[in-house]
Amino acid sequence: MRLYSINTGFFKLDGGAMFGVVPKSIWNKINPADEHNLCSWALRCLLIEEEDRLILIDTGLGTKQDAKFFGHYGLHGNDTLDSSLASYGFHRNDITDIILTHLHFDHCGGTIAREGERLVAAFPAARVWSNPEHWNWAIQPNDREKASFLKENILPIKDCGQLSMIDMPDEKSGDLQSDTHTPGTAHTGSLSSLGTTPFTDHIDIRFANGHTRAMMLPQIRYRNNTIVFMADLLPSAGHIPLPYVMAYDMFPLVSLQEKKVFLEEAVTNNYVLFFEHDREQECCTLVRTEKGIRPDRFFSLKELD
Repeated sequence: MRLYSINTGFFKLDGGAMFGVVPKSIWNKINPADEHNLCSWALRCLLIEEEDRLILIDTGLGTKQDAKFFGHYGLHGNDTLDSSLASYGFHRNDITDIILTHLHFDHCGGTIAREGERLVAAFPAARVWSNPEHWNWAIQPNDREKASFLKENILPIKDCGQLSMIDMPDEKSGDLQSDTHTPGTAHTGSLSSLGTTPFTDHIDIRFANGHTRAMMLPQIRYRNNTIVFMADLLPSAGHIPLPYVMAYDMFPLVSLQEKKVFLEEAVTNNYVLFFEHDREQECCTLVRTEKGIRPDRFFSLKELD
């Protein structure tokens, strides 16, 4: 197995929304805002080479939206998904599987491309993996989350015949159930337990529900390390302190509980955290301090080879 960090550029989001109730006087020291209160964030994906499979986790913003859309989010930087793949000797046609942590536009936008007026598969040989709970949540979006679930990013995945579903954790585990749920209503109990289900011999999928319904966090066993792709449970190292919960999260108290559970497990087992949106840091380990669990050592993915 080999792992590759895939940089697809940077975009901008409101700093207040990204840090929730944390005051700007504090978060601005972590990720300084521009004159419009916007902070720069990475669009970092992960490529896993495992035997005869090339598995890509998330696909970034993509390129099919219009100039007005990209103007809102300030896409910048020289990296693209294609150039990043090419730097390792790969092409998008080589990708066999795509795991979409969730279907917000900054995580799945690159899965579908535009050819003239047609929307087509950007990775024609790939199976695209979601899960039943999140898929149903995304195609019947609540009013608050609707702007993040763009139909042109989502529905063509099924229309192109690429959609596959990852099983939810089973009932006997006491973890997240594959139950029906009305979009836009709150969750309680086991729904914040971060249950897991196997994907391959070396990859398990964790589930979390605070940011959005049934978000998936791939957990990878690699060279005596356990690496967790953090998606939007911990979008950056700056979000590790417990109160640093995004205003974008649908259920912030669930996010808070999920962070507590995960961080305790991660520091105890010396997990490596891989950040999708941290503009500076790819990975870190954790340490207990008098202020709580905090980052210990920062490093790039290449340093694990």
